[in-house]
Amino acid sequence: MNLLDTPVKSGMVAIVGPPNAGKSTLMNALLGQKISIVTPKPQTTRNRILGVVNDPAYQIVLIDTPGLHKADQPLNREMVRIALESMTEVDAVLFLLDVSNSVPEKLKEEKEKELSEYMGQMRAPALLVLNKVDLLDKQKLLPLIRMYSGIYPFKAVLPLSALHADGTDRLIAEILEILPTGPRYYPEDSPTDATERFLASEIIREKIFLKIGQEVPYSAAVLIESFKEDPEKDMVTIHAAIVLERTSQKGILIGKDGRTLKSIGAAARKDIEVMLERKVMLKLWVKVKKNWSQDERFLKELGYF
Repeated sequence: MNLLDTPVKSGMVAIVGPPNAGKSTLMNALLGQKISIVTPKPQTTRNRILGVVNDPAYQIVLIDTPGLHKADQPLNREMVRIALESMTEVDAVLFLLDVSNSVPEKLKEEKEKELSEYMGQMRAPALLVLNKVDLLDKQKLLPLIRMYSGIYPFKAVLPLSALHADGTDRLIAEILEILPTGPRYYPEDSPTDATERFLASEIIREKIFLKIGQEVPYSAAVLIESFKEDPEKDMVTIHAAIVLERTSQKGILIGKDGRTLKSIGAAARKDIEVMLERKVMLKLWVKVKKNWSQDERFLKELGYF
C-alpha cells in the first residue's frame, strides 16, 4: 500500500492572529526547522506558507498566515483576506496571541471587539494559543485565560513559548484530538510545498527586514529573475531584484559603497546555501517601481492574488 494512502490522523491547521504574535516562530518550532521567515517587525509574513509535520501516526499540514489587522492599502487588504480565508478552509485553527504586551485599559474593549470579529469568522474547531508566556507575570495568566475564553468557545487554551518550543508537545496532542483520520496529503520527506525560488525570495526579504531599521522593508519586494542549477559544480546561481517604491529608498538599501546591499546578500546567501545544501552565487540589484504595493497587476506577479 502507498504510504500516502495509509490512514493516519491528518488535516490542515491554520495559524492565525494579530501581527507579531509569533505565528512564524510557532510553525518553525512545530516543524523543527525554519520554513517561515522571522523578524522582530510586525507584518513580515505576506502570504500563506505551508509546513508539514510528519510522524508515523499523523501528518499535520500547518498554514502560516499574514497578521490580522485593519488594512487600507491593496497589499495589506490582500494579506488580511488570505488570513481570513485560511480560517474557513481548514480542519482546525490555532488563534495565536502575544500575551507579553499588555493592552492599555482604554483600548481593551476595542481590542476585544476586534478579536471577537476575527474569531467569529472561524468555521473549524479552534485552539487559543497564548504565546510568549515566558515573558509574562504568571499571576496575570489565569485572568487572561478567563477573559479570552469568554470571547469565543475555544476547544482549549494553551499557554506556551514558541521561541523556546515550550508547550508544543501539548499543542500537538490537542491538535490531534481535533483532526480526522485520513490519508497523508504530502510525502513524508516534504516539509513544505513552497518552491525553492519562493523560499529564496523570502530569505532575502527577511534579511532586508533585519538589516534595515526604517520603513524601507515594508516597501521592498523580491523577484527571483533567474534560478539556475549547475549539477557539475554543485552550485545554484540566483539573480534577484529588490523592488522599492521610491527612488529615495535606494540609497538606504544600498548603503555607503554598497555595504548594506552586500551585507543583505551575504546573509541571505548563507541561509539559502543551508536550505539548498549546496553552494550559491547570489546576485542582487535594486529597482524602483513607484507605489508597487498599490499595483494589483504587480501584486499578481508577486503571487499575492
